[in-house]
Amino acid sequence: MGRATVADIKGRDFSELDKEAKANTENTNKGSNTNKNRNTTTSDSRGRKNRRRQKKTMVVHPVQRLFDACKDVFAHAVTGFVPPPDKIEQLSALLDEIKPVDVGLSPRMPFFSPQATRRAPTITYLHIHECEKFSLGIFCLPPSGVLPLHNHPGMTVFSKLLFGTMHIKSYDWVVGAPSNASAVAEPSQTAQRSEVRLAKVKVDSNLTAPCKTSILYPADGGNMHCFTAVTACAVLDVLGPPYSDLEGRHCTYYLAYPFTKFSGDEQVSIPEEEKDKYAWLQERDKPEDLVVEGALYTGPVIREN
Repeated sequence: MGRATVADIKGRDFSELDKEAKANTENTNKGSNTNKNRNTTTSDSRGRKNRRRQKKTMVVHPVQRLFDACKDVFAHAVTGFVPPPDKIEQLSALLDEIKPVDVGLSPRMPFFSPQATRRAPTITYLHIHECEKFSLGIFCLPPSGVLPLHNHPGMTVFSKLLFGTMHIKSYDWVVGAPSNASAVAEPSQTAQRSEVRLAKVKVDSNLTAPCKTSILYPADGGNMHCFTAVTACAVLDVLGPPYSDLEGRHCTYYLAYPFTKFSGDEQVSIPEEEKDKYAWLQERDKPEDLVVEGALYTGPVIREN
């Protein structure tokens, strides 16, 4: 049970005072008390009607509804947690309805403007909320902005494209496939020798808002993905549970190589026409040209209690 709010405390005190006032009135003047009780009853009745009217007209903002739903859906989230189907449907439906204006965004904001002075455009992240169970945030990408191929270990992730067009390429690991320890990426891209693992392409297409919410899971749904902004775009992300180095949920970046590049393809039987749907992924350092800057979220404030 949560702490009593100021409103709760005041409500209880006023109720007790009202009872005392009535008792004193009865002892002083019964006739007068009758009239006052009528007035009090009329006033109380009007007050209750006004409160009911206010409750009926009170609108809960979409971001608040999303936050409240996340608290419920991810209440027991740990590494590897996947919400039940009805909860996934509930959260997806809420995200599907969220529009840029609901989170205080407009394509005219400066961090969506084209950038010609950097090798890679700067990406802006708007932090909305994070706790041990889930996080809410928005990635703002200018044209040609790229979030390189990375994973979401043991996490369920909902991604809602708020506006713009974005290319998504995602992969899932091929279970039981051999690794290839002889493969080595360019020295500038990896800190040390690293084996490659076989993955299958899950999605390789453009998404244009408005569109349905994308969902990835700990072991499928395209757990490793890369976002490329075809136009300026914004993505609202819900992660449950969020990244945590202490709990083994570390963000890892990858390089992707064609299936036919390494000798390991001889150990895997895949029809020739299907080979372009597979790739070898190799861990890499965080790309040096990846710049993600935080900015103030200016959308509706979330009530956490």
